[in-house]
Amino acid sequence: MRNWIIRYAVFIIGLYFLTLGVVLIIRSSLGTSPISSFSYVLSLNTPLTLGMATFILNMLLIAGQFWFLRGIGTRRDYMEIMMQIPFSLLFSAFLDINMYLFRDMTPESYAGALAFLAAGCLIQAFGVVLEIKPNVVAMSGEGFVKYAARRFGKDFGRVKVMVDVGLVLLAVVTSLAMTHSIIGVREGTLVAALGVGLLVSFINTRLISHIPVHRILRR
Repeated sequence: MRNWIIRYAVFIIGLYFLTLGVVLIIRSSLGTSPISSFSYVLSLNTPLTLGMATFILNMLLIAGQFWFLRGIGTRRDYMEIMMQIPFSLLFSAFLDINMYLFRDMTPESYAGALAFLAAGCLIQAFGVVLEIKPNVVAMSGEGFVKYAARRFGKDFGRVKVMVDVGLVLLAVVTSLAMTHSIIGVREGTLVAALGVGLLVSFINTRLISHIPVHRILRR
């Protein structure tokens, strides 16, 4: 029981840092991460907050997972998907909390924007590691990729890239349709897409593996 409490605590802390990283990237004014791009564009052009838009997107991704599993899913698969719902709500709440806390933070120069972007990518990567290490719940974006890869017999990494690219393209099309310009998708989106993955690998192999908590989570 103590082990599972630690696992979920680490997972929730990871979710918070993940959202903090997303918000710092947004505050850089250089775009946002691919997974958040569509939600961010919606939040800029509708009454929805970033958290609300993200929760709606997560529910669509969860519905997609059920569709992918038709005829091949197990009871465990469906339980794993259902577990995503409360944590998607928590993730969305963390997003809105951090958007409020950092609402007045704006870089005064391009160098400052790059610093925000770098800090956001680093913190987001740290959050991703803390999210996946406990191995308790897969968030909806990862679950969508996982079950899409299973349904079509494709490599997880390739499906992940396709989903990320699809979300960015959807964000661009939505922005063009609503504002006749591209807002919310910039060079920072590309940096986040490439940099966060590399940072996750570095943190996971060089840092987290030497922390005692990691050994507890591996039991």
